[in-house]
Amino acid sequence: MKQFYNLKSLLRLSFLFVVLLSITSAVQSCKKDDDDDDAQHLVQFESKIITNGPTPAPTPPVIGSFNAIATQVGTAAETNYTAMGIAWKSDEFFVNESQAQLRVAASANLPYTDSKLIVTMWIDGEIAESDTVVGKGTNIVASVTHSFLEL
Repeated sequence: MKQFYNLKSLLRLSFLFVVLLSITSAVQSCKKDDDDDDAQHLVQFESKIITNGPTPAPTPPVIGSFNAIATQVGTAAETNYTAMGIAWKSDEFFVNESQAQLRVAASANLPYTDSKLIVTMWIDGEIAESDTVVGKGTNIVASVTHSFLEL
């Protein structure tokens, strides 16, 4: 009789365990999925030239100039050869994480050895990537790349 009682108790315990396991797994599977595959990010590209140079500055002033600015979102590349002045900024735009790669590069003519070419990528209002190249010459290049892929 005692064995029958232990067996009955063991069956009740097993049944209770199975019910609790089922309820727990059902609750876990119904939780909101945190993986948002369609996450959107606000992106902006920026490039600027800081001439620096001698003090006092020569008259007329000598400034740097852009040769080209190239941007790439996913597999779509765009080149802007008409960047005027010493600062360039793209419009803000939304990018889906599925685009994976973002790139921006700038080529410039810098007049002095302490002149700077700075390329910056803003994502969601914060600097995500930045590159600064210091030097003198034609076709000085600075570029940055950002990936949304998790490694």
